[in-house]
This record gives sequence, structure tokens and C-alpha cells, in this order.
Amino acid sequence: MTSSTAPGTIAGGPRAAAVRSSGSGRPHPRGIRRHRWWSPWLFAAPGLIVVCAFSLWPFCSTLYNSLTDRRTLVGGSYVGFENYRALLHDDAFWIGLRNSSLYVAGVVPALVVLPLLLALLVQRRIPGIAFFRAAFYTPVVASVVVVGLIWVWLLDDRGLLNSIVTAVGGSPINFLGEQWTLLLSAMALTIWKGLGYYMIIYLAALADVPRELHEAAAVDGAGALRRFFTVTVPAVRSTMVLVAALSAVSAFKVFTEVYVLAGPNGGPAGEDTTLVMLVQRTGTGLTGRVGYSSAISVVIFVVVVALMLLTLRADRKEDA
Repeated sequence: MTSSTAPGTIAGGPRAAAVRSSGSGRPHPRGIRRHRWWSPWLFAAPGLIVVCAFSLWPFCSTLYNSLTDRRTLVGGSYVGFENYRALLHDDAFWIGLRNSSLYVAGVVPALVVLPLLLALLVQRRIPGIAFFRAAFYTPVVASVVVVGLIWVWLLDDRGLLNSIVTAVGGSPINFLGEQWTLLLSAMALTIWKGLGYYMIIYLAALADVPRELHEAAAVDGAGALRRFFTVTVPAVRSTMVLVAALSAVSAFKVFTEVYVLAGPNGGPAGEDTTLVMLVQRTGTGLTGRVGYSSAISVVIFVVVVALMLLTLRADRKEDA
């Protein structure tokens, strides 16, 4: 007896097995196999290796070293929290913490407000505005060391600014020889170099602000200043929080600007030393106190995380 098969059905054979194993009415295309569980990790492996080698492992090593008395050429032994107790009685640590905190307080408000005003200025479509956008962004791509050396030439006792002050009959200003003028000069350098970077961030945010909101406010009789506070600021508030967080972290970890202007000793009597400069000073050299500098690094990490959390919490309160 011969068996008949209805049209469109598969009675048996390899094709029927392929259909049954696929769980659907279609067989798997030839050459495609079910991926193994480790296939996604294989693609993520290069990035994970880089993160573990240059971020995770150094962080764990620093955390462990902060609990030892390790030096540059000596392995050291476990001392617990002795390095952290020593920080409480170290005047240099408190000077560095003070200067880093003042740096955040002086730089962050300026880098939140001034780039926004600059972005509003260069957002206008007028002839030649592209040149000004490029000019404002040029300091961002320049090396910090090169920019710092230019500012040293400008602020030196016989630099350009003091030459102008002397030419008009004034007395030279000791920008780089006094504690507070040196710190303010470094802040001005950081603000000037960061204006273009944060200006680009604000330009991207301003491009998403509906033009109809400004037109409606103008119809209601709102002037330029009122539209700025009632339309522009609320629309870019999340971007302002982002800029505040980024600039606060960068300002608290400042090193190059102060190092170039003040020198390796941190200005007169070391009064302009920041925490990162203190890490470099105590943890390098043949007799560097690696364990002690690691403890300072951990403190910097904790403060930076706290700044980020405070910024995010403030943003959430505004949303609420």
C-alpha cells in the first residue's frame, strides 16, 4: 500500500526534523547555528580587559595601598587606618583640601553661567559667527601646559598685563607671587579654557528648545531677560546640572593649571597646593610614601562621588 501525503506537508526525513527542531513552520537557514552563552562576552572582552587593567585594578590597588605603609622601593606592611589618622594631623592635607574646595566654589558657578550666555550669543545666525565659534573653542583643543605657559608670560612681573599697568602709571601686580592672586589666576585660566567646551554642550541643548515658546512669551510681552529666566533656563536646567557635575569633578581634581603657574612647590610656602598636587608630591620619588598618597587619593575619590551625588539629588529635588 502506498502512502499519500497532502500537499504542503512534510511526512518525515531531514527536512521534517529541521522543521520540528526549529519550533516554527520554517527551518533554520543553512549555516546559522544557535549562539553559545559566551558569545556576547567575547565581543565585550576587549572593553572589559581595558577597564579592568586601567580602572578597576588600579582602584583596588590604591585602596589596598592606603592601608599599608608602602614606599616606592619598599613593599610595606598592613597598618590599617593609620594613614587616614595621619591625614587629620597633616597641615598640608588641610591646605590642599581648602584650596581644592575653594577651586570648586570659584570655578563651578562661572562655568555654569558664562558658557550658557556665550552659547546664546553665538547661536544667532549672523555673518561671521562661525569664526567666533571656532575662536571660543580653540582653547579647548590646546594643551593645558601650553596654555599655562602663555598665561605665565601674561601674568609675570614683566609680562604683558603688568607692562600695560605700568604704561598707564600703575604699580605692577604680583599675580604669581601671592597666595590668593595666584589661586585666582589659576581659576581664571580654568574658566577661560573650559568656556568653549561647555558652550558646545549648551548649544546642543538650546537646539532642542522649541522656538514657539520664545514666540509665545514675546507675544505675551516678555522681554529678552524675562524670556531667559522663564523659557531658556527651565529648558536647559538638566544640562546645567550636567555641566555643574562635570566642572565640579574637574575643578576638585585640578593639577596642571596650578602646577604650571605655581611651580612644583605649590606657590609661596606651598599655600596654593591642591590635593592632587599633594598626591604627586608625597607619592613620587625614591622615598615616595605610596601608602600615604594612596590614602589621599581615596579621600579625593570619596569627595568626588559625594559631589556627584549632591548634584544629582539637587536635580531630583527640582524635578519633584
